Amino acid sequence: MKFSQASKMAISTIRSNKLRTFLTMLGIIIGVMAVTLLVSLVEGATNKVTDSMNDLGGDELVVQITSTTKRLTLHEVESLEGSSGIQYVSPTIQGSDTAVAEGNSHDVSVVGITDRYGDVQGLDILNGRTFTQTDTDNRLNVAIIGYGTAEDLYGTTDVLEQNVHVLGRDYRIVGVLKDKEDSIAGSVNDTIYIPLTNAQRWLKSVSIQSFYVSARQDRLNEAQSHIRSFLMDKYGDDDNFSVVNMADVMDVIDQVMGTLELLLGAIAGISLVVGGIGIMNIMLVSVTERTREIGIRKAIGAQKSDIVVQFLIESAVISLMGGVIGMALSQLVLTVINLAKPGYSFAISGSVAAVALGFSIFVGIVFGIYPAAKAASLKPINALRYE
Repeated sequence: MKFSQASKMAISTIRSNKLRTFLTMLGIIIGVMAVTLLVSLVEGATNKVTDSMNDLGGDELVVQITSTTKRLTLHEVESLEGSSGIQYVSPTIQGSDTAVAEGNSHDVSVVGITDRYGDVQGLDILNGRTFTQTDTDNRLNVAIIGYGTAEDLYGTTDVLEQNVHVLGRDYRIVGVLKDKEDSIAGSVNDTIYIPLTNAQRWLKSVSIQSFYVSARQDRLNEAQSHIRSFLMDKYGDDDNFSVVNMADVMDVIDQVMGTLELLLGAIAGISLVVGGIGIMNIMLVSVTERTREIGIRKAIGAQKSDIVVQFLIESAVISLMGGVIGMALSQLVLTVINLAKPGYSFAISGSVAAVALGFSIFVGIVFGIYPAAKAASLKPINALRYE
C-alpha cells in the first residue's frame, strides 16, 4: 500500500470519530502547552534580565567599598582612568531626599555623578544636556531629573532652566531623562542627578563608596586585576571592598536560566508522555473495534507493514494535531500576558516550536507502535470471525 493511500485512510478514520480523537489528543494539547508556555516564559524572563544587565553594562566593573576606616578620595579614583585596560571611571555618591517644586513634592534618590557617568553607564537624555567637567569642578547647583520626577513636580517634562529644591538648596534643571521602565538597578524616573562634588558637600560623604569602571575592548579581565591590586594595596584585605565583573554575572544568569529552562521543559515533557499513554489506550480500543476491518484487509492481500503504517500514521497525525492546537493556545496565553505586562515580550521561539512539535509526533509514534503491532499480528480467519 502506498504511503499516500495509508495516510488518506488514517485521516478518514480520525475524521469519522471527531469527539474521541479530540479527547485522545487532549493530553498532547496540555503537554505541548505546558512545554511551550514554561520554556517561553523562562526565555522571556531571561531576555528581560539580560536587557537589565546590559543597561548596567556588560563590559563594566562595579566596585563597592565597605571599609569605614580608610577613605577613598575622588582624586584616587579618577587617577585609575587610562591605566591597565581601564577606559573610563565613574564614581558615585547616593542618598535620598524629598524634592519640592511649584508646591509639589516627590521622594527621590539623589545621585552625585561626574561627567564620566554618561560614558560608562549612559544617560538617555530627553531634553537638555549631561554634566560637564566645569559643573563638577565648580560645584554648580545644576541637576538632571528623571521623567517621573518632572511629571510629578511640574506636570510636564518641559522644565529646563526651572529650579528644583532638594538637599536644602535650589538646583537649576539642565537635563530631563527619557521615561524608562524599572530595572534591577532601580528606577531612573525617580532619580535626581547632581554633580558629585556638590553631593559630597550636602550629603556629607567625602569618601567614595562606589564607582563604575568601563574597560577597553577585550581588556576587562586586565582592568579587573588592576583594580583589585590597587584596592589591595590601599586596604590590605579584600573584605573591605568588592569588584563585580558584570560579564561574569551575566554568564551566571545565563547558566541558571538555561538550567531552569531545561528543568521546566523536562517536567512539562512528562505531560506529553502521559498524553502518549492516552493515545496508546485509545488506539488499542480502536484495534478491538476494527478487528473485522483488519481481517477483511488482510484477506484481500494487505501486508502486516500496511496495517502498521496505517495505525502509526493515525497516531502521529493525532499527536501533530494536538501539538498544533496546544501551541496555538500557548501563543494566545502569551499574547494575553504581553498585554497585561507591557514591559515583557513573551513569544514562542522557532526552536521551542520545533522541539515541542517534534517531540509530540515522536511520542505519538512511540506509543502507537504497540497498538499497530497488535493489529498487524491478528490472523485473518480469527479477525473475520470476531463479533
